[in-house]
Amino acid sequence: MSVERGLDALTKAKRLFIPERIESERLVLIASDATQAEATFEAAYESRHELSPWMPWAYPEPTWAATCAFHADVRAKWFAREMLDFQIVEKSSGKLIGKCGFHSIDWSVPRLEIGYWLRTSAAGNGYCAEAVKLLVTFGKNELNAVRLEIRSDPRNEKSRAVAERCGFTLDGILKQNMRGPDGNLRDSCVYALVLV
Repeated sequence: MSVERGLDALTKAKRLFIPERIESERLVLIASDATQAEATFEAAYESRHELSPWMPWAYPEPTWAATCAFHADVRAKWFAREMLDFQIVEKSSGKLIGKCGFHSIDWSVPRLEIGYWLRTSAAGNGYCAEAVKLLVTFGKNELNAVRLEIRSDPRNEKSRAVAERCGFTLDGILKQNMRGPDGNLRDSCVYALVLV
């Protein structure tokens, strides 16, 4: 694809009206901004033991500085259409229970990669799958996605189960293609859902 066509796709993406709030029966996904850093840090720190094997930003544990830095430019990345990040809020309690979003986007396809994590105290209730299903519908209906992906360490059985429960199929396992949180090379499972 030519650079010109790629730029046209990004220009079109920037003109899309993208809702900043999505709801399901039990959850509200709210576009992330700088005011949410404290709640995010609290949830991530609570969940540090479960997150640190998989998430580089959580190894060896999440830091307040890194959380603030992420949230400082999350809105700019939203408007640039580089990343669409959401807070996962439980409707019944109003509590932030995790994060999800489209963290790698190729508008020329359009192909969007979904990322997610859930705070430890909210795990085991189907919230992660519910959030991912919201993103699938959102990606298809609002963002005109052709392909959605989820990438996961092969050993992260919980993350892989969410992908499979949401209808994604394993395209393959990329060998030694990225660094894990500890700096060692690791494999990545690539799950895909083709929407056309």
